[in-house]
Amino acid sequence: MSDYSVEATGLTKYFGDYRAVDHVSLAVPAGSIYGVLGPNGAGKTTSLRMTLGIIDPDEGTSRLLGGLRPQSVRARIGYLPEERGLYPGMKAREAIAFMGALRGLDWREGRRRAATFMTELGLERVIDTKIRKMSKGMAQMIQLIGSIVHTPDLIVLDEPFSGLDPVNQERLEMLVRRERDRGATILFSTHVMAHAERLCDRIAIIARSQGRFEGTVDEARALLPMQVRYTPRDQADPAAIAANLPAGAELRGAAWHFTIGDGDVEPLLARITASGHGVTGLSISRPALHDAFVHIVRQVDAGFVADEARDAVEEASA
Repeated sequence: MSDYSVEATGLTKYFGDYRAVDHVSLAVPAGSIYGVLGPNGAGKTTSLRMTLGIIDPDEGTSRLLGGLRPQSVRARIGYLPEERGLYPGMKAREAIAFMGALRGLDWREGRRRAATFMTELGLERVIDTKIRKMSKGMAQMIQLIGSIVHTPDLIVLDEPFSGLDPVNQERLEMLVRRERDRGATILFSTHVMAHAERLCDRIAIIARSQGRFEGTVDEARALLPMQVRYTPRDQADPAAIAANLPAGAELRGAAWHFTIGDGDVEPLLARITASGHGVTGLSISRPALHDAFVHIVRQVDAGFVADEARDAVEEASA
């Protein structure tokens, strides 16, 4: 058995002359929650669809649950596509049972599990409500339950939080954690960093069609320095205080503001203590995943603009 539920290597897809995905690779550890992050249009959905075998890559390979071909393990996969779609005349319970039946689940068992899932998620009042009478967000929750009712080993969710209100977002997060705890692997795409920061064991960031980062949330946040706000007790000599702080420290009101690296916390505390200026306030905070994501994407965008400018100059001088 592989240690990875998803092993996609060098996935590339062209639509005409446009390269929508450029050699993207994913390695999703079994039993983990893995987030594929990126701006709108970065290539997340196309990458997931190639991974699942829904569309064929022009280059690259994908292995799911140890199988050579995604289609050979489709009954063990739950998939929530970006485009939602349910039969509007179906009642919620039947819609969920129907989706389970498409993956080999007995119809009667599907109806039973549907009622159980919906009750546990606080949706029991709409068990027998037709889809057409539900809000968009409520129907999305029904489709989500339908994608996991057959207890799949791998759950792939494309922008699952889009369109959900805060209450249903919390329900979805709870459901994702519960499915991971029973042993499933969850792979989902999003451009909302808060969900990824709370849920993911590992993340990949795709920008301008290419993979730009892979690792843990903490590793992504560590790409940026920590922010420090220090207020000394003794304010008599700003120059003497600044001499014990990193270069670039700024005094704003009564507090000094500066950045430090991962290994600089203890040396900083030692210098502040030895300085004799005392402490009335000290806060050290690591940037959020949102900040790391923006940093990575902006670097990619800046490099893209520079490459285009260089190509334009070379073309003009040719």
